[in-house]
Amino acid sequence: MSTETLPVFIVSSGRSGTAMLHKVLSAAEDVEMHHEYMVHIVQPLAVKRYLGWISSAEAVSVLRDVHGAAVHYSERRIWGDSSNKLSWLIEELAQAMPAAKFVHLVRDGRKVASSYFHKLAAECYDDRSTSVLAAHARDPQANPAPPPEKKYWWPLPRPEDPWAEAFLSFDQFERICWHWAEINRVILGSLAAIAPERKHFVRLEALEADTSQVAALFGFLELPWNERYHAMFARPHNVNRPEDRLLDARQAASFQRIAGAMFHELGYAGKPEYVVKY
Repeated sequence: MSTETLPVFIVSSGRSGTAMLHKVLSAAEDVEMHHEYMVHIVQPLAVKRYLGWISSAEAVSVLRDVHGAAVHYSERRIWGDSSNKLSWLIEELAQAMPAAKFVHLVRDGRKVASSYFHKLAAECYDDRSTSVLAAHARDPQANPAPPPEKKYWWPLPRPEDPWAEAFLSFDQFERICWHWAEINRVILGSLAAIAPERKHFVRLEALEADTSQVAALFGFLELPWNERYHAMFARPHNVNRPEDRLLDARQAASFQRIAGAMFHELGYAGKPEYVVKY
């Protein structure tokens, strides 16, 4: 048992290489890495916190009991979780584990939206599951909370969100576009309060194309570097269906309308959509 283990959290929108980073960092010496650790607990917790259904103190308590305990009992120098679910809980993670480091992993939102839409299907913002959570949000007495299955627990816009009213008429793809923009907005806002030496920003595309970007990530985590780690990015990981689809004209317009501002803020504007090679 180690009391000196460093907590590391990879936060992202999902479909951005979190499983790949889990694989790469797991190959490093003295690292215990997880992908979406205790997701049945964390995903509902994240949504409840984002929507204000529980307090920050309540979320901190759960994270100490779950992630904090896992870190405490780890026998490795680094204990990590690569999970988009934690993106909504950065402030609470930082409070529960003051020494924690964070990696903000981003990917071209067009590829993220397409991947969610075509590969996760009914597991992400499908009509029925979204309506179940929305009904619970409107009237929790008449509509009990859904079970902790992933398909039910995807954030809804808060009342002050500019898209809150329009979201009610969004289709599944539009809901996914909103999710990509909002989760990155939350990550950027939350990490703004974190000391520079505790956070690192990287694009999936850069990790795949540039050895120095992978080396910089390892340097941030104070891990020994080896060229073989970059080679592991050559083939996509966590791909349940090896196919890639470019956005059609309607989807591209929807993405630009809903997520265009964040697309520009993250530095992707003006770049052509690329094709993933399997």
